[in-house]
Amino acid sequence: MPKVSADIPQELLDDVQEHVGDDGKFVSMSDAVRSSLRKMLDQMDEVDRRRGRADETEEVEDDG
Repeated sequence: MPKVSADIPQELLDDVQEHVGDDGKFVSMSDAVRSSLRKMLDQMDEVDRRRGRADETEEVEDDG
């Protein structure tokens, strides 16, 4: 799996970190970032579909 580096404001990292760990929704920061990206892309695909910009014949890949 490729590694990605990104600059993220500390306040955003602090907010995400509250949801990571034994008592959180995500097992790691990487899990939180991947899940958030997937959700954002799903939402963008839905907007494209509603606006007629998506190719309905495209197959959706599920890599996780």
